[in-house]
Amino acid sequence: MTEPVLRPGNLVLYKGEPARIATVDRKKITVERPDGSSLSVRPKDVTLLHPGPVQNLNGLRPPAGEPLIAWELLAGSRTTLSELAELAFDAYTPATAWAVWQLLEDGLYFTGTPGAIVVHTPAEVEAEQQARQARAAAEAAWSDFLQRLAAGTFDPQADGRFLQEVEALALGQHEQSQVMRALGRAETPESAHALLLEIGYWPPEFNPYPQRVGLVTTIPDSPLPPLPEEERLDLTGLPAYAIDDAGSEDSDDAFSLDGERLWVHVADVAALVPPDSPADLEARTRGASLYLPEGIIPMLPPAATGQLALGLGDTSPALSIGFCLDGEGAIADVLIRPSRVRVTRLSYAAAEAQLDDEPLSRLWALLRPRAERRRAAGAIDIDLPEVKIRVRDGEITIQPLPNLRSRQLVLEAMLAAGEAVARFAVAQAIPLPFSTQEPPVPLEALPNGLAGQFALRRSFQRSQASLTPGPHAGLGLPLYAQATSPLRRYLDLVVHQQLRAQLRGELLLDGQAILARIGAAEAVRGDVRYVERLANEHWTLLYLQRHPDWQGEAVVVEQYGQRSKLLIPELAYETQAYLRGSFTLNDVVPIRVTGIDLPRRRLSVAVRR
Repeated sequence: MTEPVLRPGNLVLYKGEPARIATVDRKKITVERPDGSSLSVRPKDVTLLHPGPVQNLNGLRPPAGEPLIAWELLAGSRTTLSELAELAFDAYTPATAWAVWQLLEDGLYFTGTPGAIVVHTPAEVEAEQQARQARAAAEAAWSDFLQRLAAGTFDPQADGRFLQEVEALALGQHEQSQVMRALGRAETPESAHALLLEIGYWPPEFNPYPQRVGLVTTIPDSPLPPLPEEERLDLTGLPAYAIDDAGSEDSDDAFSLDGERLWVHVADVAALVPPDSPADLEARTRGASLYLPEGIIPMLPPAATGQLALGLGDTSPALSIGFCLDGEGAIADVLIRPSRVRVTRLSYAAAEAQLDDEPLSRLWALLRPRAERRRAAGAIDIDLPEVKIRVRDGEITIQPLPNLRSRQLVLEAMLAAGEAVARFAVAQAIPLPFSTQEPPVPLEALPNGLAGQFALRRSFQRSQASLTPGPHAGLGLPLYAQATSPLRRYLDLVVHQQLRAQLRGELLLDGQAILARIGAAEAVRGDVRYVERLANEHWTLLYLQRHPDWQGEAVVVEQYGQRSKLLIPELAYETQAYLRGSFTLNDVVPIRVTGIDLPRRRLSVAVRR
């Protein structure tokens, strides 16, 4: 098909508007637009609608016509712009040509180009009408939704589909949100969280961080076999104590004395969870139990705790780690056996009250040299405030954890057991995920008090799980393997699986298998700890939000320019502030809360005068 010859006076289409050709040369044409302006364009940029001549674009008003009758006559066929103008308006003029083009642009009855117009069938028209109605309804719903958001509310029935997108952004599942863009807000999880709180879609209590980081938040339900029938060392005649926080239901370690031998009893989880079993594979993806103020998301099915946690029944199955300590706390004569024990459960406070009485006093006397031995080997004890945050029936409690000797007793017993297991594994050539740690980054002279402890904590290197045994600098131990929490930590469970296989003469996992498990656990371990920290911050801020008159004291632990890092001991919470006045490190600052940004986990405080 040859291109039409363009001449002055032609009616053409230019960028969706009618235009009149004023002049034509070899490469360019000049067109006049409805607003009176002129423009030099290329011939290929215009479409001929009518040869004209057109004198005035403002006179393109078509006569009365019957375009619908024309459509009915031509439905399902093809035509041209000139033919359709003749049929619909009884004439092909610049005005009727422009009117037909507007019908083409509308697209309901006709589509195509001036030389090839497709006339839609009734079914196609009906489908397009329904689609337009649907689009109009969607646009109206969207407009109404945005108006409700601007008013700080939402319709639970109508707006859920829009808010799911915002929720996905707030949970870190999407990176963009049409809703947030339409509102002119940042497309960030924190901004989306703030919006959901403002309109009441999320309650302030909702903790988004496990899902935002991508942790599994369902309760595991892998099947567990019954406890196998096997020979177990009967240690039920020894008083054994599981000391834990009040209310704990998953005690997985206890200890007792048998003459000169100290036994550390650990829940025998590997008896029910062998390598590559369904429960093992599920635990591997979780890495550890997730401890949140509002509840625990266990690493293993709840049935494991019911069958194996120490002290829940009259007797408990255990994997018992026995060893002797000399006067300086050195470990010797390690013995590991499947056992049966009778455990008494105590809270730290209850154990503290009994620490000067038998048998806990003898246990403390036996283990206290261990702490001195570790410190002599470079162990570093960080003395910073700790709290226990719990949410029960909607009530938030924040309880400072006192520095009790009973906590030190349990710590020393568990660390001794970990060293004993590591030594046993090296002697028996058992591949294990040993726990190692490089010495802290060297620091210049540390300040005293909490500021010094804060700086010391920041200098610590992260502990690593390694197939190669090595020193753990922070603990002051030459060898160490975490082995006393197999209900809570996956690599502790791997240690138990290896120990049981060795004791039963079964095939051990090789080094490559252990490395694969270390990699899987390390991939999520940091996320678990990170989410626990974020959750504690969330609930602490919500506690302060519920207690707007709260006042307290903070300690200056870091300073940089005009800004100070404050530690609030009774909340174990850190925040930043610009302090007026001459404050230095370790100064105690009376503070009051001036602002809480829950979605961004920001606490603003001011000096209380």
